[in-house]
Amino acid sequence: MLNSVTVWTEEVTGLAPATQDKIIVSISAIIVLWLIRFLVKRLIWNKTQKVEVRYHWRKTIGYTYMLLVFLVLFRVWFNPNWDVVNIVALVAAALILSLQDVIRSIAGWFALIWMRPFQVGDRIQIDNGITGDVIDIRVFKFSLNEVGNWVHADQSTGRVMHVPNSVVLDKTIINFTETFPYIWIELPVLITFESNWQDAKIVLQKIAEAHSHKVSRNAKTKIKEASKHYMLYYKMLTPIIYTSLDSCGVLLTMRLLVEPHKRRNCEHAIWEDVLTEFAQHKNIDFAYPTQRFYNNLAEGSK
Repeated sequence: MLNSVTVWTEEVTGLAPATQDKIIVSISAIIVLWLIRFLVKRLIWNKTQKVEVRYHWRKTIGYTYMLLVFLVLFRVWFNPNWDVVNIVALVAAALILSLQDVIRSIAGWFALIWMRPFQVGDRIQIDNGITGDVIDIRVFKFSLNEVGNWVHADQSTGRVMHVPNSVVLDKTIINFTETFPYIWIELPVLITFESNWQDAKIVLQKIAEAHSHKVSRNAKTKIKEASKHYMLYYKMLTPIIYTSLDSCGVLLTMRLLVEPHKRRNCEHAIWEDVLTEFAQHKNIDFAYPTQRFYNNLAEGSK
């Protein structure tokens, strides 16, 4: 009966019996592998509700399914002389290529554990513009409490970002708090040319020292500790007021150390003191862009 069907099929389609067998085996293999893929996905879906876990498993199962279908069809139609070692090597290479993102994330996790470019609690910035406080580190990813973006002065936005560990392998990581837990900030204060800039500079110096006295004292200790690990050196850690000229007036720039997480509050307090002190000095006025218009006709009639 089977031979009769084979003969009839050959007469209708023109396909040799060997080719028919290959087609049947190929279709059967695809169906069986698809059923296995379907059952494994259902099992994973029943075991977890996490979208991220489901996503990774779905990608892994899909790549593995396509790889196995390719190997089976290649084996059926071309009948290469493969041994077990070659098959295992080929499967391993294909899995590495298909799961390279996962493997890179695991490698990044080992880099985080070994080199420790940052740890939980640090504020970091990645060279793609992402900035935040590290709140969790896991095998595949680390999580950040986002800072900045549409919120000014490095304050939290309230969003949590999940970043794959692989970024530590090929991205620049800026750590705000590693070893030396302070950053320099600069606040520009523009006063008019008619103002007494020497008095303004004295006022700003007193305000800056009042807000950074404790920070400057602690920074001396921290910089000594940091110099044990890095070639890090600052000649001066106390506040500095720089003088320069602007098109609208004299520009006095306050430069001082602050803790990264307190930058917004520190700037807020300093500006309030500047406004209060300048209001008490009649010889100091803020400068701002102005325009002066002339009526040539009126000027000529005088």
